[in-house]
Amino acid sequence: MKEHMADWRIHALAFVLTVIAEFIGTKKFSFGPLSFSLFPMLYVLILGAILGIVKMIPQKMMSEASPYIGISVMMLTSEIASTIGPNLGAVVKAGPALILQEFGNLGTAVLALPVFVFHMGRAAIGTSFSISRESSLAVVADKYGLDSDEGIGVMGGYITGTVFGTMFNGIFVSLLCSLNIFHPYALGMACGTGSASMLSASLAAVVEAYPDMEAEITAYAATSNMLSSVDGLYMSIFIALPMCEFMYKLFTKNNRHYKDGLPIGAKVKVKAAGEE
Repeated sequence: MKEHMADWRIHALAFVLTVIAEFIGTKKFSFGPLSFSLFPMLYVLILGAILGIVKMIPQKMMSEASPYIGISVMMLTSEIASTIGPNLGAVVKAGPALILQEFGNLGTAVLALPVFVFHMGRAAIGTSFSISRESSLAVVADKYGLDSDEGIGVMGGYITGTVFGTMFNGIFVSLLCSLNIFHPYALGMACGTGSASMLSASLAAVVEAYPDMEAEITAYAATSNMLSSVDGLYMSIFIALPMCEFMYKLFTKNNRHYKDGLPIGAKVKVKAAGEE
């Protein structure tokens, strides 16, 4: 019983922060034809970051909370999957497009890793191998651990995407809708490639632009989001991560900016005498 009750502070803090965030609620902002929304998840991240900065959450408690990320991700994925069934017919018609869009994940590795590698070390692998969705956290947690450099990288990408990506997606998608150059279904599919908060912000903008197609657009977005977690997971494991590992070794080998595999000037943990 003591072992099961050991983490009660984590659950209590999560509950309190969730209640506060829900009381704040979703806030929508509009600037002419552009609009975006801020969701409770964003408030929880900000409140948690503030508590960590002011040292109100001890490091031990942060470490103990890490395993709960995987549980939360599974619950979120199950909830999203439940929205696909009623619109399965419309989804099947766009099957090839939904699957092929996952190759876009490789763009983050090709474009981002060459830039990040000289400043972030191996954290660049965690940041660059995917768009840092919930499934990306699970992959890195299993392969490297969230306390590793790769784990720090993927968490940084995830949090940055949640905080700034929500606003960026809402504004950018509103702009794309106003240009009227993409089909509403394509916009709906694009909405699903981000995290849950990005999905909500961008989907709201598309539905506002095409209210008569809300059901179909939502179905494409939900399916895209689900498939990004499923086939995107295998894309990350078998293609993106090995490619990033190869690119990391290629860029750091015999590079004057690196010494012993670390960027020059990076802080190195010095082991105590006799420590293995």
